[in-house]
Amino acid sequence: MRDQTSPNPLQRLRYICGGRLPPAMSQWVIDDLTGPGAARRYMLRILIPIIPPLCLFLLIPGPLWIGLAMMALLYLPLIYFTAALMYVFRRARLTKHGLDPALADQRERDRAAAARAAYERAHGRG
Repeated sequence: MRDQTSPNPLQRLRYICGGRLPPAMSQWVIDDLTGPGAARRYMLRILIPIIPPLCLFLLIPGPLWIGLAMMALLYLPLIYFTAALMYVFRRARLTKHGLDPALADQRERDRAAAARAAYERAHGRG
């Protein structure tokens, strides 16, 4: 049996719900949490599944706008807090998989180092 480097659908669903993946998939976890599109995936994984339960507010008798307003009163703060806690969530998921939580901001550190090197080259210090 070959080593699996990306999760099958059942493993992926368990991972999305907060489960751990085998250590052989550590690179996939790092790419998922820190690679291109990580922020988009994180936001969608939290904001899309909550929509069907929120639609239950539309069953409340009364004008449609009341149900929509109640949905918005819950959904808008959820968007805000989901975005605000993204960094914390990524660090926690990395730690849960036995990885270095500092990987969560590796791209930002690399970008800052490149900007600093470019600045020093441009101003004769490099």
